[in-house]
Amino acid sequence: MTHKNKGGYAKKHSPQLKLNPTIAEAVKQATIGDKISCAAAFKVADRLKVTPGEVGVAVDLLEIPVFKCQLGLFGYGPADKRAAAAETVSPALEAAIGKSLVKEKLPCASAWEIAEKFKLARREITSACEALKIKISSCQLGTF
Repeated sequence: MTHKNKGGYAKKHSPQLKLNPTIAEAVKQATIGDKISCAAAFKVADRLKVTPGEVGVAVDLLEIPVFKCQLGLFGYGPADKRAAAAETVSPALEAAIGKSLVKEKLPCASAWEIAEKFKLARREITSACEALKIKISSCQLGTF
């Protein structure tokens, strides 16, 4: 969820959903001020051997905003909200992105996989998507 939803992140989950205390404590320790970076949230997931989605639920239930999306989509301040469109996109990269689309959007997890496969920075995938007019969807942490 965006900063506009601050204070209401938990509302997107069932009231019966319980906060995992182990994940909650690790998330609290990983916060910087009152927020957690995308990278720190993924480190928590890796360290605890849980999914990024489980960490995302804890982040939401604790009402902690996520910043510095590793794809460059949000959390960098007004001057750097999105990655700039790439000047060119290789045919191989365009094909890989095209094959991974779900309802004409590229899921976050697929963007990460493509970045790894092509040995590119994750933000470069976002730049390619910007050039191709493709939106990225389904954040692994559940922010969008």
